[in-house]
Amino acid sequence: MQLLQSPAVRIALSVAIATGLYGLSFGALSVAAGLDLLQTMALSLLLFSGGSQFAFIGVVAGGGSGLSAMSAAALLGIRNGVYGMQVNVLLRPPRWRKLPMAHLTIDESVATATGQTDPQEQRRGFWAAGIGVFVLWNLFTLVGALAGNALGDPATWGLDGAAVAAFLGLLWPRIRAREPAAIAVVCAVVTLIAVPLVPPGVPILIAAVVAAVLGLSGLGPATEGLEPDVDPYPDGAAGEPDGARSGVARQSEGAGRSEGAGGFGVALQSGVPRQPGVPRQSGGREDA
Repeated sequence: MQLLQSPAVRIALSVAIATGLYGLSFGALSVAAGLDLLQTMALSLLLFSGGSQFAFIGVVAGGGSGLSAMSAAALLGIRNGVYGMQVNVLLRPPRWRKLPMAHLTIDESVATATGQTDPQEQRRGFWAAGIGVFVLWNLFTLVGALAGNALGDPATWGLDGAAVAAFLGLLWPRIRAREPAAIAVVCAVVTLIAVPLVPPGVPILIAAVVAAVLGLSGLGPATEGLEPDVDPYPDGAAGEPDGARSGVARQSEGAGRSEGAGGFGVALQSGVPRQPGVPRQSGGREDA
């Protein structure tokens, strides 16, 4: 019961339920596309990536070859590799955990983990969301595949809306300025326009490209935007074991905190704290 008091675990469970229910649609659509029960379950157990799975059965249902289906699924799965690099830096798992974590690195687990500021909550969020989605996704895939035609048209159940609502619940509280809110709205509109025009899973890639272009265009001051997740190196530089930093580095870190709310990207000029009332020298210029 104590574990359920964790904010990250509570968020992860709600996301897992919403996403797992969407597995009903996949199970029913997979069987309707011509895959049998074993093939359907193999996709959910081994591929375990909703966008890639829907892309795979979409190509199969449209009469495409197995190679085309696998290519479409692999294209959409590229984002999970990018997630993996972020998770490796954020959580720094021991080597023996990397294989199971790689399989559980999906949109939901990464979003839940990066939404936390405490390192322990990040780990709990990742594992709770990853395992929760894996169990419920496969369970409801099985139910959908077995029920088949008895479910009718899965689109009428609105289960895809539940998954979207879960992601919106993760994202919206972290938007604290007009510029990122505007980018989010633009990406949502682009996604809605792209849905009827491109294969399943591709709209999210298009929206990601749009978000990257708008973000790199320099909209708004650097101090505005999403609420920061966490320092990607909370205990030291990448690859350093915990506690490996020198006392000078820790002193510099403390000095940086004493400077006030400077935001990200404020480089320390020296490891020695500045005396109150004494301006800091920076390249022949005094900081106000």
